[in-house]
Amino acid sequence: MTAAHPAPTAALLQQRLQSELQPSALEVIDESAQHAGHMGANDSGVGTHFRVRITSQLFAGKAPIARHRLVYDALQDFMDQGLHALAIEAKVLPAN
Repeated sequence: MTAAHPAPTAALLQQRLQSELQPSALEVIDESAQHAGHMGANDSGVGTHFRVRITSQLFAGKAPIARHRLVYDALQDFMDQGLHALAIEAKVLPAN
């Protein structure tokens, strides 16, 4: 990572997902330290592996793969900056 492109953080990912997907529930967990020494991990142990749990009405009517694509699209520039793995749990609230 360079100063122009710092390692992705849970806070940065959360901010992006909040603005792009307007979730009603959102949790971003940095699991990078659990993957130290594995492919895609960096020496600092941060910013490479994340878990996202997100609920958004923008997912309504979309298949799970389409929900994941929306999340990946929102975070693409972070992927380009070194985010190596992203576990996604994308849900939509049932209609009332």
